[in-house]
Amino acid sequence: MLADPSKKYRRMYQRVDLPDRQWPNKEINQAPIWMSTDLRDGNQAIFEPMDLEQKFKMFQMLIKIGFKHIEIGFPSASQIDFDFTRKLIEENHIPDDVYIEVLVQARDHLIQRTFEALEGAKRAIVHIYNANSPTFRNKVLNVDINGAKQLAINAAQKVKEYAAQYPETDFIFQYSPECFSATELEVAKDVCDAVTEIWEASPENKVILNLPATVEVSTPNVYADQIEWMHRNIERRDGVIISVHCHNDRGCGIAASELAIMAGADRVEGCVFGNGERTGNVDVAAIALNMYTQGVAPNLDFSNINEIIATVEECTGLPVHPRHPYAGDLVFTAFSGSHQDAIKKGFEFQKNEEIWDMPYLPIDPKDLDRDYDAVIRVNSQSGKGGIAYLLESNYNVVLPRRLQIEFSQVVQEHTDATATEITAQEIWSLFKQTYVEAKNTHYIAQNYKLSDHNGNQVIELEVTMNGQKQQIRGEGNGPISAILDALQLPIDVLNYEERSIGSGANAKALALVELQVKGSGKNAFGAGVHDNIVTSSIEAILACTNRLIDQGVLHPEQVIAAAI
Repeated sequence: MLADPSKKYRRMYQRVDLPDRQWPNKEINQAPIWMSTDLRDGNQAIFEPMDLEQKFKMFQMLIKIGFKHIEIGFPSASQIDFDFTRKLIEENHIPDDVYIEVLVQARDHLIQRTFEALEGAKRAIVHIYNANSPTFRNKVLNVDINGAKQLAINAAQKVKEYAAQYPETDFIFQYSPECFSATELEVAKDVCDAVTEIWEASPENKVILNLPATVEVSTPNVYADQIEWMHRNIERRDGVIISVHCHNDRGCGIAASELAIMAGADRVEGCVFGNGERTGNVDVAAIALNMYTQGVAPNLDFSNINEIIATVEECTGLPVHPRHPYAGDLVFTAFSGSHQDAIKKGFEFQKNEEIWDMPYLPIDPKDLDRDYDAVIRVNSQSGKGGIAYLLESNYNVVLPRRLQIEFSQVVQEHTDATATEITAQEIWSLFKQTYVEAKNTHYIAQNYKLSDHNGNQVIELEVTMNGQKQQIRGEGNGPISAILDALQLPIDVLNYEERSIGSGANAKALALVELQVKGSGKNAFGAGVHDNIVTSSIEAILACTNRLIDQGVLHPEQVIAAAI
């Protein structure tokens, strides 16, 4: 049993006095600056950190997606990160419009080593940090408020001094008051103002202040209040880029980041699919695609999301969850029968609409290079709509509604028995087994001849009934009526449809027929598949006749008598 929380835990954040908060009335109408932390925060959170080859492959992917700020590592703390930084610079792998970013603790010798790693870079962001929260001041750093502030001041001065030694590089300086969301706002503002003063923040000399939820300790609205308070109160605001770096300890990193943008944040830091320490950094792909579904250009390209997933999984060794927003294998998949029916109907309307407006699909899967084949998948929870959709989208087979209902029961019995998902190919195989292959039971067609006589169609048909060959002949105003006349059975055609399966030289003709036994109200479906539509029609009628016999509503003696 859980302990009494009131005796063990306390609120780790400061309440924000912001009665006139503005962010609840704001909307996100433009993309923030994005900064990928996949190669640093993401890399330090995996079982085996990436080697140089994996880091380079990830870097190339981030460039292709469109990130202009990429945190490539911690070169003062890792030889691989140092070597990777040198590789990118010396081999000229960094596009001219991209800033590489490196993280460094607020310590002199580490700052020196960091600038050595960056020598020769065209553009770079140097990111220093130190914690200012009460927990860190008292239990980790053993300093008071002024002592924590002095750490930041000393580091800021050192960064400025070392940067002056590398005039060929366009530097942006970044400072993070680590654990900002658990720090008193006045304390965070004071230290941030001191840093931006040293760095001479101005509209021409932008400085990045990263205000991280290093550990997520509050609901997203509180974090938004904190960001708006800083947005309103920090000095030199026009020379500051407010950045947010949300972790996901409470599962609210995406919400916190989105509300922070509404509250005044200019920049969002995170990993492509939310990798990072503990429960992860914020999921950048999810935020970007959330914006995209609202008609806002995210300025990041996820149109090849399958390729991105493959790269991330290869480089990190971490799988993307099948229910991961936008990226998971199953996020566009409906198993539920009611969902499938709604999606199928939605597609019927969507074909001619300009604005995407689909049941259960907030984004067009094709925008992410996903095929519609994966949208509807069938298991024991599915219904006729999903089955009909898969047959239509994969085989161009549109089933009459009554056949949809009947066949869905056949599929249901199969999935209940196997307790597994059934594929489109397996559904088509089950359909043929049920409705097409019945042509080979009681009544079997051997060959036929079709001719014209006085404006009518005449068919001469050789059939086998219980191993006995019979020659029958019928006449009608078309092949179907001629076949029924030849059979001389008490059956009527309730419905007949033709379809083409496939295209070109490999196309097959599909005939669907529904027959009813006269006076009984009993009916059945049959299907035929052949290169020739007349042949497929004969097969469909015989398959349906045989199914009526199997169901006990058309008796063998009737069939035999008619044949004789």
